Amino acid sequence: MTEIHGTAPARFAAVKDRFARHFADGPDGLSEKGARFTVVQADEVILDLWGGVKNREGTEAFTETTLTPVFSSTKAVTALMIARLVDQGKLDYAYKVSVLWPEFGRKGKENITLGQLISHQGGLSGFSPPIDPTTWFDIPALLEALCDQAPLWTPGVGSGYHPITIGYLLGEIFRRADGRTLGTALREDIATPFGLDLMIGTPDSEFSRISEMWKPTRAPDLGPLDAIKQAAFLDKGSSPAGRGSADWRRMEIPSANGHATAEALALLMQVVANGGTLMGQPLLSEKTLNDATKERVFGRDRVLPFDLSWGAGFLRNRGIGIYGPNARAVGHSGWGGSCVMADPDKRLSIAYVMNRQSHYLIGDPRPVGLINEVYAALN
Repeated sequence: MTEIHGTAPARFAAVKDRFARHFADGPDGLSEKGARFTVVQADEVILDLWGGVKNREGTEAFTETTLTPVFSSTKAVTALMIARLVDQGKLDYAYKVSVLWPEFGRKGKENITLGQLISHQGGLSGFSPPIDPTTWFDIPALLEALCDQAPLWTPGVGSGYHPITIGYLLGEIFRRADGRTLGTALREDIATPFGLDLMIGTPDSEFSRISEMWKPTRAPDLGPLDAIKQAAFLDKGSSPAGRGSADWRRMEIPSANGHATAEALALLMQVVANGGTLMGQPLLSEKTLNDATKERVFGRDRVLPFDLSWGAGFLRNRGIGIYGPNARAVGHSGWGGSCVMADPDKRLSIAYVMNRQSHYLIGDPRPVGLINEVYAALN
């Protein structure tokens, strides 16, 4: 039996039991290899569990210092970083992106606002025609390709999840507004001052802490396929090649290549859970936080086969119910199962990371089950 480490007060015994069971007999056959689950409430870590192994040979333990690729859970971090610039007056969700970035306005994109783009309404979820997969590693070339891409649907008319492109788009907007890259600002303004073990753009010195990943054993269910889903997920050039390579780890892709511990992600999302503060320090005003988390679009997503409610980069719990029982909860999930969420009604934030990936697009039963057990223990 896998030894479970960390802190679990008696009231969370059922959570710890479920977490342990996942290593022996996980839901839907998804037995864990290595994982961590952290719960924070009112700036206090009230539950923190980890266990398993971080490499295929099983010779290295998954510990409290293990870094895990969290893929699209990175988008929640990026949403907070953009909100910070909105709070500082450097950006506005109502501003047209082309005013800050004139080249972006080509091919019918001149009126797309930041609020539309960050809520996946910009029509740039993929490339048509497809691009060479190596282009993703040449950021200027990739940005030029995005400027030359016509929207795949009328911007502002419904959402279509942007799996990878949104990180490049928001990263460039951040750089133009702030002068630094988003990953640099994350490190300088938040990760280092608050002691959070998370990064977008991972230095070589941290590579030895990164867990290996077990990829999904089957493809996700995208529902009926069309050209938009094809461009977003299925074309040869729809995502970067070499995920897990040194180049992938080093570069900044604010939609997909964050590396973090569950504790760091859960602590960061206290900004949302705690009304804009982190460890007693204000990071966002209440107005900006409300603007960032309010519903901007709701309905059947063009890329993911779900009815989704999007805030300004945050996936809202309305309609999907994967982040506990409260409708005001927001978060994001990542390829293979990772997730991070915040519930302002409970001042609660939760993160789950793992190295055995599933085929679920959102709502992996491992974190959903753990989150539900937490709420049962708190109620």
